[in-house]
Amino acid sequence: MNLALLLPAALAALAALALPLLIHLARRSEQRPTDFAALRWLRQKPKPRHRIRFDEWPLLLLRLLLLALLALWLAQPVLYGSADRAHRVAVVPGGDAAALREAGLPADARWLWLAPGFPDFKDAPPPHAQPISSLLRQLDAELPADAALTVFVPAEIGGTDAQRPRLSRAVDWRVVAGTMPAQNPVPSPPLALSVRYSDQHASALRYLRAAAAAWRAPAAEPPPAAAPDSMVMPASTGISIAPAGQPIAAGARQLIWLAPGPLPAEIQRWIDGGGTALVDAQTTFAPVATMMPLWRGDDGAVLAEGAASGRGRLLRLTRALQPQAMPQLLEPDFPRRLRALFEPEPLPPGRVDAAAHAPLTGAAAYPQPPRDLQPWLALLIALLFAGERWLATRPRRAATP
Repeated sequence: MNLALLLPAALAALAALALPLLIHLARRSEQRPTDFAALRWLRQKPKPRHRIRFDEWPLLLLRLLLLALLALWLAQPVLYGSADRAHRVAVVPGGDAAALREAGLPADARWLWLAPGFPDFKDAPPPHAQPISSLLRQLDAELPADAALTVFVPAEIGGTDAQRPRLSRAVDWRVVAGTMPAQNPVPSPPLALSVRYSDQHASALRYLRAAAAAWRAPAAEPPPAAAPDSMVMPASTGISIAPAGQPIAAGARQLIWLAPGPLPAEIQRWIDGGGTALVDAQTTFAPVATMMPLWRGDDGAVLAEGAASGRGRLLRLTRALQPQAMPQLLEPDFPRRLRALFEPEPLPPGRVDAAAHAPLTGAAAYPQPPRDLQPWLALLIALLFAGERWLATRPRRAATP
């Protein structure tokens, strides 16, 4: 272990050590001699030479030590090489507990769950799947280079990356019977889409109705064959269609605006309040942040773009919703691409065979952060200050000569 100072220039504060010495010397001149008339005719004797001496040595030494520790505290002392090098045993939830008890590991090994914060193994296991690959890299970075690491994993794990993690140390990778808890993502709310259109865009509604029908569950009944343009589709489709003059429903979260000209102020306020709107290519609106491409055709041309607007999102089509301008309307993939503009894509599956996902070696070791000694110095300074005050104010303190 090595002691170092992050701010050695602060040791210049050691010059303050002269202050207690000067105070103790100045206090010796508090008594002044007074001449008496009856003694004025006595033969004057030479005054003895006084030696410099300090009274109350304990108090003086305590004050000098207190100032020295303050200067050291300002220099920010740290201690390198003090990291805990105990054997770590990380356990992925879902493994067979009997196999863990028969592991035959050192008695002083530290057991922990491979979960955020690396909780103690004695605590309850995490109930959900964890990002195994990311946690392994984090644990490897936080351990000293010479600390041993053993990882118990069930036969099938999730939360992995597309490749085996590469660490700075060889890991004792032990596969036991069991399966990780299933991923439990927060389900996204159902799509509540509203469509507001002008008469010149009424022909595009058939494609939106077809997309809504593709979103329905297989058991749902098919929509009517000939629905009026202003009707509200069944709730199972998650879409309502009405002319542009009709207000948006209170529970609507997504909107398709098919009307040329300026975007109405009430629609802009609805977007800024947290709504998501996909507007027509001929719709104009106030400038927003840089629009990012969200949907490209096979030729790379941008079909839809979007940007944040207040607490919501403003999306814009670059082409009219007509097969002549956007052939993608006739493709089977159109319902999924349209829905992806409003909802994020689902996460791909990430479960792998644990034996085939053992970490590789060869990564660079991370330097360990030093231990900060300032909190301990602050506690010692507080104790010394309390002792200095007691010595300076105690009732039996000797009078200064």
